[in-house]
This record gives sequence, structure tokens and C-alpha cells, in this order.
Amino acid sequence: MLPWSVVIPAKRLAVAKTRLTPLPDGLSGSAHAELVLALLADTVAAALAAPAVTGVVVVTDDPAAAAVVTGLGARTVPDEPDRGLNPALAHGARAAGGAAVAALSSDLPALRPEELSAALTAAVSAPRCFVADAQGTGTTLLTATGVELAPAFGAGSAARHRTGGALPLTGAWPGLARDVDTPEDLRAAVALGVGRHTAALLAALGDRTG
Repeated sequence: MLPWSVVIPAKRLAVAKTRLTPLPDGLSGSAHAELVLALLADTVAAALAAPAVTGVVVVTDDPAAAAVVTGLGARTVPDEPDRGLNPALAHGARAAGGAAVAALSSDLPALRPEELSAALTAAVSAPRCFVADAQGTGTTLLTATGVELAPAFGAGSAARHRTGGALPLTGAWPGLARDVDTPEDLRAAVALGVGRHTAALLAALGDRTG
């Protein structure tokens, strides 16, 4: 099994997940930031627990995000390019080093460590591979072994990664495919079973409005 370094981007909380507004009326904007951090924490925790992963690097300039992920055991690097998601991921991949590197979405609260390890094990079949999201149009995981990562995340990224030569991977990993961009996505992730950070926060939010 290759030793994999995983790179996860974390936007500044003020601009992260602007489409994700599942919070009940009456809750402050701080609850949105708490939810973004919980999604990130569960993603990082799952990646760190994956047997195939030797380290996790989070690219972020947000102090709260950095505190959360370093507390879990990840290391951080600043978003020195500060030119958007893909330059940040390329920067993180260079900082991570190693022959096998993977870019992972930061909003996978239902991710299981064994799912990620299974996908990374399958990713040795080509120099660059990717896993599409549940809709089939986006990307949740992009891998590179011995070549540049060349990330092309964003709307329609699955087609761009395929056109760019990355091999699509499929498998029994619903949590890996279920990123959270909308309230409907969050409900689908909860149905799969979310990690402890997201579960605890959603329970607390429910108590605040109960």
C-alpha cells in the first residue's frame, strides 16, 4: 500500500459554503461557521484515521479552521498563492511532498476511513485518478502518483479531470461521494451517518431551537 499524503482546502469561514443554509430561523451567522468547521473536522478526522494515509495537510488562512485541524493531528500551510481553490491545492500538494498525494474535499461528514483507503488503493491503477461526487459532475477526490496533481475543481470538475487524463474511479464509498453544498446534501449525509463533530453540532442546533 502506498503512503498517501492528503491535502484538504479550508476557505475563510466568512466565504465558505454560502449555499449551505440549513440552519433554523433565529440562529445567528456564527452557527453557519460552526457547521462549516464541523464538516471540516469530520473530513480531516476520517482522513487521518484511514490506514492508507500517512499525513493530512490543510491549506487555510482561517485561524479557527487551523486550530480545529491541528487539534486533530493535521498540519496546516497558509494559502500563499491566495488565488482560489486550485492554486491552493497545488500549493498544498507541493508542501505535502511524497510520491502519492490526494486532494480531498473539505465537506465530507459521512466519509469513512475505510472508504478513503479503498479509493486510494484503487488509485494506483493510473498516474491520476478521481472520484466524482454523488451527482456525477463534481469531484471529491483527486489523486496523483509520481506526477503533478493538476487540480481542476469547481463546477463541472469531473469532466475536466477526465478530459485532463485522470481515470474515474467507482466503488462502494457513498460517504466519499457525498459532499455537502446544499441543505439537501446535508440531509443525505445525515442519512448515511455523519461523524461526531457534525452530529454533535446538529444536535446542539436542534436544542437551541427546540
